[in-house]
Amino acid sequence: MPLYDYRCSACTRTFELLIRADSVPACPNCGSQQLEKQVSAPAAPGKSAGILKRARRQAAKEGHFSNYKPSERPRG
Repeated sequence: MPLYDYRCSACTRTFELLIRADSVPACPNCGSQQLEKQVSAPAAPGKSAGILKRARRQAAKEGHFSNYKPSERPRG
């Protein structure tokens, strides 16, 4: 299911919803169904700081540093 941004024509509020293609969404603010659909900007996978931090912590526990940049690897 795609994630879309919507702009309500009645109250001018912008919000995002994850909906099925056959669904007719309503504005959570005013309940109007007069919405303009806008495609949300996708986030690059794996680039979030939290995801990288967890992956690096797990790699360190396992004793390998393959997901670190050479400049970030421990020396020794």
